[in-house]
Amino acid sequence: MAAVEDWTRQDSTAPAADGGLGISLSRVEKAFGALQVLRRFDLNIPAGQFVAVVGRSGGGKSTLLRLIAGLDRPTAGQVAIGKSQVEGLNPQVRLLFQEARLVPWQRVVENVGIARGPDWREAATETLAAVGLAGREDDWPSVLSGGQRQRVALARALVSRPQILLLDEPFGALDALTRIEMHKLLEGIWRQRGFTTVLITHDVAEAVALADRVIVLKEGAIALDIPVDLERPRRELADPRAVELQRQILETV
Repeated sequence: MAAVEDWTRQDSTAPAADGGLGISLSRVEKAFGALQVLRRFDLNIPAGQFVAVVGRSGGGKSTLLRLIAGLDRPTAGQVAIGKSQVEGLNPQVRLLFQEARLVPWQRVVENVGIARGPDWREAATETLAAVGLAGREDDWPSVLSGGQRQRVALARALVSRPQILLLDEPFGALDALTRIEMHKLLEGIWRQRGFTTVLITHDVAEAVALADRVIVLKEGAIALDIPVDLERPRRELADPRAVELQRQILETV
């Protein structure tokens, strides 16, 4: 595993194309009682693409993520990962939430290797090094900063080398500098491994900084689907092209 690479230094080449799985939603509807959250929803995400989904609260963002993850089932329509219809949880799909959700009575390495598969400790140790936490394996979660806890949560999501990573506002509770560090870290690992990524965020600048494509959800439907054709790494969001993309997204939201 490329634990010693400096993933904050990348050129503008595309990520590996074989590390992810495609995601497809066809005529999907989702209702909770009388509340219709998604309406005849169609979406195709190619393998390896990084998609950001933005929108106001209640627009269907988290519901979309739960359907892809297999945590909920659609009221109508189909959700597929690769060539298989989603019928439940998929071992190739992992989620990262805003809260790290670490187990307080287990050490860092045990939190990362919580599934306890073969050679779990070695894999967890290597993945911790990959997210910048080498040497912190035996720490308790209580001594970590918020950013460090989120790195542990990211390592736990990545330790099984999933082909799809789903992110539900994972950086929303972090301070601005820590958030930038996490952006660099996530982008670097994604570019190196090539997994498909879906990021839910309220932060339009974050969406433009990270994604290949930004989707705006509004009242359960896609109001905007726009490519982000900017060179990587994107550190200058004052670039007029980035500013224009943010303007279009904000006007739609």
